[in-house]
Amino acid sequence: MKTKKKISITNLDYIRLKKMILEYSKRNKTDANVQDLLGEIERAQKVDSNQIPSNVVTMNSVIEIKNLEGIEFKEFRLVYPEDSNLDQNQISILAPIATASIGYKTGDVIFWNVPDGVYRFQITEIKYQPEANGDFHL
Repeated sequence: MKTKKKISITNLDYIRLKKMILEYSKRNKTDANVQDLLGEIERAQKVDSNQIPSNVVTMNSVIEIKNLEGIEFKEFRLVYPEDSNLDQNQISILAPIATASIGYKTGDVIFWNVPDGVYRFQITEIKYQPEANGDFHL
């Protein structure tokens, strides 16, 4: 059995995501993505925003990932559902790829379950992380 990598999340992201999950769960009780996100944030190590390493994916981070099954790279920002906008590459934290990325570090390989099987991708770069830039309000 494969063990999951350790992940970290800021206390502020944890509080905001937990509140969002509770509100969302009241409306959509059977959403598997919500349960997956809850599992990820509950198992994560919680740290102060000013102590999170700059190579860790946090909310509002802009990351680049590489599909390990090919040579395709994608860049997107992890956002709350109400801020998602595919035309601007802003992906909701409830999208499986975003849920799978939160708390991981540059260089980490992540396995993402999709209907066709398992998709493997690597976080190749964090182009922007709010905490590293002093944007603690995001």
